[in-house]
Amino acid sequence: MQSQCKEIFEMSGNRYLLDTNAIVALLQGNSQLVQLLQNADWIGISVISQIKFLAFSGLTQADHQLFQQFVQRVEVINLVSTDILLVEKIIEIRQQFRLKLQQFLS
Repeated sequence: MQSQCKEIFEMSGNRYLLDTNAIVALLQGNSQLVQLLQNADWIGISVISQIKFLAFSGLTQADHQLFQQFVQRVEVINLVSTDILLVEKIIEIRQQFRLKLQQFLS
């Protein structure tokens, strides 16, 4: 995973790690978000967001299918303590933007 993180952070262009709210908005067809992500070089979600989305009550079979199609087109990032570069980047972003961990991992 460390090598993946290094490649992600060294890429040029737009990279987006979506939180659960952004995933919901995207799957609901939010035009601003769709437009923003159309030219992205990389889009990822955390495994935490994946779990949170799939735990929503009231999801239909169509919701599950749409999410599965979405997950096939993005990278799902597993967060483990050995992912030193990823952990360091999370800390840097939290400090820079003063985000709570829940906001970052949502």
